[in-house]
Amino acid sequence: MALHLSWVFVFGILGNAVSFMVSLAPLPTFYQIFKKKTSEGFQSIPYVVSLFSAMLWIYYALLKKDAIFLITINTFCVFIQTFYIVTYFYYGPKKEKIVTVKLMLLFNVFGFGVIFLATYFLKNPSLRLLILGYICMAFALAVFVAPLAIVRKVIKTKSVEYMPFTLSVFLTLGAVMWFFYGLCLKDMNVAVPNILGFIFGVLQMILYAVYKNHPKKTVEESDPKLQLSDHPVVVVDVAKLSSDVNSVIPNSTNSNNGGNNGGRTEGNAFNKV
Repeated sequence: MALHLSWVFVFGILGNAVSFMVSLAPLPTFYQIFKKKTSEGFQSIPYVVSLFSAMLWIYYALLKKDAIFLITINTFCVFIQTFYIVTYFYYGPKKEKIVTVKLMLLFNVFGFGVIFLATYFLKNPSLRLLILGYICMAFALAVFVAPLAIVRKVIKTKSVEYMPFTLSVFLTLGAVMWFFYGLCLKDMNVAVPNILGFIFGVLQMILYAVYKNHPKKTVEESDPKLQLSDHPVVVVDVAKLSSDVNSVIPNSTNSNNGGNNGGRTEGNAFNKV
């Protein structure tokens, strides 16, 4: 029993430490928002969803009563995600502010309110915890599936620009720590989603190893619809046309060199999330 509790403590501490660092990962992004005084180009939905997730897990941990490490890390997440959302809202354009308010009302007010009212007043505490656990597990699985969009983008563009290696490593480590924490507590609602988190984390690191030295693929190469046409281009010789109209101006020697660089798109081809 003592050994069991010691492993719960070890993995709980390690899980908190890793998740703490992951929660601070967006700070450079918000430093850029602060410097530029605008949040244009970024979206608020990841922070709204993260806040919603933290609220769910705090509620679950309070009902479970023996998951203190879930409470500590998710309480910190509530504060840091609130800070991110407030900062985003302060510097965001009017349209994005409206979107953020709608998302907050949908997830953090209506969504959480419905879950709370539907479970809290159930007479059977075991049933209440069971239903809430399934909700938390389903939502955690959905969050872990989200990186599939990034994986698809990496494979399509053959570029790891939008998939930082360090973040992938910490997310994978976090999944391992929380899996063993849930396993030691015999809580499958915590353990099962982190199996998927570990698989996707390893997949991201493999993709990074494969594509880290690969030449960047331009938007035109990744999307044939954006490629330049192969049809011949008709060029009007303005200098020659001008000389026919006004004989004072001598004929100019034409040298029409296509200065197009292949339509290479610099910077972020997609909005950062």
